[in-house]
Amino acid sequence: MHTYRVAEAAEVLGVSNDTLRRWIDADRVRAAPGEDGRTRVDGADLARLAKQIAENGADGLGHVARAGAVSARNRMRGIVTAVKKDTVMAQVEMVCGPYRLVSLMSSEAADELALEPGVLAIASVKSTNVIVELP
Repeated sequence: MHTYRVAEAAEVLGVSNDTLRRWIDADRVRAAPGEDGRTRVDGADLARLAKQIAENGADGLGHVARAGAVSARNRMRGIVTAVKKDTVMAQVEMVCGPYRLVSLMSSEAADELALEPGVLAIASVKSTNVIVELP
């Protein structure tokens, strides 16, 4: 099970730590103390919230600079929100801040990276290709 500190989860969502803490208090996402005593968010719950934000927007999400401030070659940290695999190919969906990205890769590559909802990963974008790697 993947869990994230509040600061890590907030970064993935593109919101402030305070905003995420308000969402935790409002039961928008579950959190619990981790082994280190710090509040941690379950990766699968974070993935669900990230997908919800990407699809519906977010209360409390301030103005976010979009593609105009982004070069054609980017590396963006985000959370895997869905993985669909067959015997040959895998479709990996990620939310990186305000962006929803989808990558196509071999099922073998997705298995080697152990990609599943809740896993933190980096999407490298160049032209029309999205390459997913672990941080």
